[in-house]
Formats: sequence, C-alpha cells, structure tokens
Amino acid sequence: MDYLYILREALVWTITIFWLYQILISLCSLVKIKDKPLKVNKNHRFMAIVPAHNEEAVIGNLIESLKNQNYDKDLYDIYVIADNCTDNTAKVAKEAGAIVYKRFDETKKTKGYALDWFLKQKIEEDAPYDAFFIFDADNIVHPDFIKNMNKKLCQGETVVQGYRDIKNPTDSWVTAGYALFYWSMHRFYHLARYNLGLSPLLNGTGFMVKFDVVKPQGWDTVTLTEDIEFSLKRIIKGKKLGWATDAICYDEQPVGFKQSWSQRSRWTVGHMQCIKEYTKQLAVAAKENKTMMNFDGLLYIVGSIPMFIMTLVLLGTNFLMYAGDGMTKLELFENIIRYLVPTFLLPIGTSAIAMYLDKRPIKPMLKGLACYPLFMGSWLLINFKCLFKRETTWEKINHLRSIKISEVDSEIE
Repeated sequence: MDYLYILREALVWTITIFWLYQILISLCSLVKIKDKPLKVNKNHRFMAIVPAHNEEAVIGNLIESLKNQNYDKDLYDIYVIADNCTDNTAKVAKEAGAIVYKRFDETKKTKGYALDWFLKQKIEEDAPYDAFFIFDADNIVHPDFIKNMNKKLCQGETVVQGYRDIKNPTDSWVTAGYALFYWSMHRFYHLARYNLGLSPLLNGTGFMVKFDVVKPQGWDTVTLTEDIEFSLKRIIKGKKLGWATDAICYDEQPVGFKQSWSQRSRWTVGHMQCIKEYTKQLAVAAKENKTMMNFDGLLYIVGSIPMFIMTLVLLGTNFLMYAGDGMTKLELFENIIRYLVPTFLLPIGTSAIAMYLDKRPIKPMLKGLACYPLFMGSWLLINFKCLFKRETTWEKINHLRSIKISEVDSEIE
C-alpha cells in the first residue's frame, strides 16, 4: 500500500505541475505585444496549394475566395492537387480558375504524400515563388489572408499558422465542439506561445511556408498528422513557427458524431506516430539547446497520450487503494471529483472566456457550450480506444452545405 501511495502522490504532483505550467503560459495570451518591424517591404509571390480528394462540391467556393483576395492577382497562383479523385474535382477546379495537377497513387494516399509529390516538382522547376499556402478543399479564405501573410513574410517569419476559424459552428453539437476547441486553442495555446516567444504549431490548414524552407528535402512527412509532424521537426531544429491572428481561413467540420469519431481517431493515431518518432529527438534538442521553446515542444508531446495514460494510472491507484482499505469511500469520491471537474467543466469556462476575449456572440453557442463536456469526453474515449485499436483509414467528410465567404458571418449571429 505504501508503494501505491508514493506512486499516487508522484502522479498527482506531475499532473498538477504540468497543468499549472499550461495555465501560466495561457495567461500570456492576454498580453498585447508590439507588431514586429518589417525586414523588407515588398509584395511576395505565392502559391496557394489545395490537396483535394473528391471535393467537387466545395472546391469552387475556395477558389472563388482565393481569386477575390485583396492582393495583386499577378503575384499568386492557385494549384489544386486532384489526389486519387474519382469525381469531377479536377474539372470543377480548372473551370473555376485553378491550375490542376492530377495524382494517382493507391499506396500513398495521405495529404503529406500529395504535398511532397507536388512540391518536389516545383522545387525541380525552381518555380519563382517566395512562399506557399496550404488549404483544405472545404476552406474559404478571408479577403485579407494573403495580404496579412505577406506582412508576416516581410517581418522575417518563415512558417506561419493563420487563424483557422469554423464556417459551420452552429450546425450541430459536434461542430460547436470543434469550434469551441479551436477557439480556445488559438487563444490560449498558439497566441500565448507566440506572445511569449515560444512556438505555436501548424494546425492542418491555412498556413504559410517560405519556399526556401522545403527546398532541401521537400515536404517529407509520413504520419497521419503531417501538420504536427512538420511543426515538431522545425522545433527540433530550433526554429520557431509564427502566428497570424488576422490571416483567417474558415474550415468546415463534420456535423455527425460518427464522422467526427473517425476523424479524431486518425488525429490521435497521428499523434501517437509523432510520439514514437520525435519524443527522443525533442528531448535531445531540449537538453542540447537548453531553450524554453524546445522544452515546451517536448511538453506538447508529453501532454497528449502520455499524460492521458498517467491520469488513467492515477485513477487506477485510487481504486486499488480503496479496495485495499487504504482510502475511504469519501476520499475516493473526492479524488474522482477532482478529476471530473477540471476535465469536463473547466473547458466550458475556458472556451467561454476565449469567446468573450475574441468578441464572439455567446448566445448562439449556448447549446454547444452545454454539450462541450460530451464532445471532450468522447475524445477521451477515442484516446483510450486508440491505445488498443488504431484506425488509419481516411474517411471522407460529407459536405452538407455549400457556404460562401459572404455567408460566413451570418453563421453565428
């Protein structure tokens, strides 16, 4: 029983210190920092790259929003990678004004492979671009996206994540859960770290990469979460990523729970792949470079599945101690409550604060806030399931509505 007590106390202190660290970092999102000075003052040339698999229903809206950017139209080109498509994605994209590349490879289907395939061609061509953007086919882009990203490039940023907003936050409790999760992460993770001089992470879509960054090796990612993998590889090299709150792209999230479960399962498996591939490298980088940025990157990996496992072990020790008469029923109840309250109720308050700080209307999201514990709780179940069964099959997200950029603001009014 003494060993169980020591283990429990060690876990309690480890988990408590970890979350205190996260809370302290998140407070830095409240600090307004001065804008970085421009290192150059020019309008750069960009590629907008869209990997797309059977996206004929939505690809046109994205291309339309890209063509209507408040930026010199001669300084950016729109490329669509029609990746293993069996529908009219290529035809629709070409008619909408994009340059289309068709790719067919049944053995390498992930977004990372498609990006590597395309970028290697552009590298070999020595294409005359300064940087590129990555979008998902269901995105729509704010008219000032390229203009604001160009400013970041002029400030010397080389890899910058834009603000990934949600274009259908009120469609269901599932889409509301995604919206609340991303809004909280953007404010309290990415912005906080950017303000503090640490590194945000790429977030799947709506980001910019300076072309020179990928010229030596291409895109070169192999996990299911190519965005996180690319971010971690940059952090290991001691390179900070940037953050652009005013470079906004809107993403569509799955409405149904089944598709959400499948999507988040793949993300969890991708995180596990990154844990396996990069934990040691992150630890070595933290030790050798002795920077908070490298240490924080290591904590990101530790704070996902490893922290989840530690929490499960902590809960298990409580039940074992109770079974061995080392804990009363009241003490067991109190310990479980200490876990349940921050896990299921704190995210409601956190997301509500994020909405308030970002001046978002609360009323349309009340149902989503009430159901948010269910969304986050289902993610815990996904993590648990993926410890034993890891799904890697990509499942297409069905797009139920065709939302244009002009309709986005009305979605949450």
